[in-house]
Amino acid sequence: MNFFQQAVALLSASHILTSSSATPITDPSPIQTVEGPFKHFIPHNNNHTCTADSHATPFNNQIRGVNLGGWMVLEPWITPSLFYQFLGKDETTTATDIYNFCKVLGPVEGNIQLQRHWKTWVTESIIEELKESGAVNSLRLPVGDWMYKPYGPYVGCTDGALEYVDDLLDWAYANGLSVLIDIHGLKGSQNGFDNSGQSMGFEWTSFLNTVPAGDVTFEHWPIRSAGWVGTFDRDHANYTDINYDNIQHALDVIQAIVDRYKDHPAVLGLEPVNEPWQYTPIDVLKQFYWDGYLIVKKSAPYWKYIMHDSFRFDINIWGGFMSGCPDRALDTHIYQAWKDPSSREFFYEDACATKNLIANMERAFGPVVVGEWSLATDNCAMWLNGFNDNLPGFPRLPCKFIPCADPYMGFDQPGTPVDPGKPAQGPYGTGMSTPIFGLCPVGRDWLQESPLDSGKDWMTAPPEALPGRDATDEVMRNLAEKKISSFSGIGHGFYFWNFRTDLYEPHWSYMLALERGWIPKGNLKDDSIMKACHKEDNGLYLCISKRDQLPNNIRNGIYYALESEGNVTVNARGKNTYSIVCDGHLSFNETTVLNHTAVANMTGDDLYAAADCAYNLFWENHRGEGVTCDFGGTGLLVEVNFTDMPGYNIDDKEDKENQVVVVDVQSAELTGLIAIGAIFGGLIGFIIAMRCSKSFNARVSHSKLGQSMKRNPMLRKSFGGFRSDDYMEIPNTRVV
Repeated sequence: MNFFQQAVALLSASHILTSSSATPITDPSPIQTVEGPFKHFIPHNNNHTCTADSHATPFNNQIRGVNLGGWMVLEPWITPSLFYQFLGKDETTTATDIYNFCKVLGPVEGNIQLQRHWKTWVTESIIEELKESGAVNSLRLPVGDWMYKPYGPYVGCTDGALEYVDDLLDWAYANGLSVLIDIHGLKGSQNGFDNSGQSMGFEWTSFLNTVPAGDVTFEHWPIRSAGWVGTFDRDHANYTDINYDNIQHALDVIQAIVDRYKDHPAVLGLEPVNEPWQYTPIDVLKQFYWDGYLIVKKSAPYWKYIMHDSFRFDINIWGGFMSGCPDRALDTHIYQAWKDPSSREFFYEDACATKNLIANMERAFGPVVVGEWSLATDNCAMWLNGFNDNLPGFPRLPCKFIPCADPYMGFDQPGTPVDPGKPAQGPYGTGMSTPIFGLCPVGRDWLQESPLDSGKDWMTAPPEALPGRDATDEVMRNLAEKKISSFSGIGHGFYFWNFRTDLYEPHWSYMLALERGWIPKGNLKDDSIMKACHKEDNGLYLCISKRDQLPNNIRNGIYYALESEGNVTVNARGKNTYSIVCDGHLSFNETTVLNHTAVANMTGDDLYAAADCAYNLFWENHRGEGVTCDFGGTGLLVEVNFTDMPGYNIDDKEDKENQVVVVDVQSAELTGLIAIGAIFGGLIGFIIAMRCSKSFNARVSHSKLGQSMKRNPMLRKSFGGFRSDDYMEIPNTRVV
């Protein structure tokens, strides 16, 4: 079978999982909703609400948790040691997810490797360590539907997984930790990611390669699909039919999970599906959530039921959904790793701004849990976007490379250690992320900013900080405190992704972040966390324009703010015009009216001043909605009492590493006094030396500088006390 035929066969096989018993999207669901009675409430199927909640299980305690990712649902970037064996392989011998891991290796070898992995990736000692940190009270456990109702290549390959889950629940209970069971992977894939069990929308393209000939290549991201809920039409980004067989399969899995664990005291509750992508028909998803909720509550009345927002954290979608129903919560995932590179202040403000978004959803819907977050501010982690692949355009900046780690399960694992004598190996996706000569990409360092660069060093910083300039610990500690403050200060808590990583990646590893001191051990309600967003919460920042951007980009940012915030008038041509008033704002000392015409003619400092006014007005009015000071990369956050001058010397631990904040007015005054004192002291010393040292006096007197100083009446007196003609024999050729 040639490469093209293999690709067609693979696509056909995956289509079988998504097209069986497909129902037109407009037809009613054939799935039967569970009937009551229920222990603590009365459900209303017609509008997905409940009444008569007896408040038997109030959601009073906040979650401080971690995800046990990469254990039961493989993700190559979390445990690359399992996937090194597929480097240099071809279409029939490569696996990019757990579905193809089992398909390629077969049930016997696949199970041998998985058993070795399960035994070592999560252990009782690790659970004890998490508990002893004092910073964890819950675990989120990703599982696959195949563990409870096996199908396809999973049959035989994942045997024994449930026994390990049973052990985990016992370990958690013994250590006083709760466990949220998260159905992370569903038949047909709910999002097309490898974290769903199967990367959907995947084609081998090797047959197209002529230069260099023989390279094995594939395509995933541009054609990603998801088949759990039905048949997806990529051309129109919608579903043409609904696969109720797959949905019923998922509900059957929920029933199996409830039946198995309903009496286990460690179980906090269930998340019925992780990250169903944003194209999932919302009415279908809500009905699935409702049906799953009733299954849970029928047999496990005290479980929490946490639903992912489908990448649509919108009060217009979720506000009022399942109102009055006990124990339900909304899960949202908040990452900064996929944002464009920016200053640390941008990430600080962005982290604190989520507090307002969570508060709004808590008012409109109810309890919100941040089910996944990390400290990564870059996309450098190897295989983060898939095995030997990457999203187009990522990572946005060069990454740091470190020696690939030894395998956590031991050197019996095929493909380990990574061969230090080989360059990048295929198969190659549409992006680049892979080991090179035994080195793996892991992240970037944050720099201690140089005063003379006005906090802009991050723009040209190397991925690895030079000795003495690494500020990563300080930046990450500040960022962690702000995120924890946001997620737990208003909402119902969080689960960090992930508890550990195979490579040394503390931005993604809770255990390494604890070890580095980024996340404090013990009580997460201490003042450093509770007050971490004080500046952001109290508006102690201004959004201004960067001074080194292209004028047209600055103007476009101003136009955007004008059309959002400006007063609207209609001109003689019948077109809307927008204007805002800057009254002594920032760089303006008098009232200035900004409109499109005025801005179009501005240059230099006037343009920057206009942008400062417009940017900050827009940001102040909308920061509570989660907007950031970005404006196409031309915006910059600075502290209120700071001015944009080169150089700063700040004692506060957070401000020391501040990339964009420059000299405080009080600091400037102090610096001025010191400078004046130094000048005055130097002058007194000069005069004393001139009066007391004949040789010094003579050298200065015969210099060009001395001749100039003699013409100054005040300084001329310092030349007295010695006869300069005593030194007339010395040639006047030396300049001091």
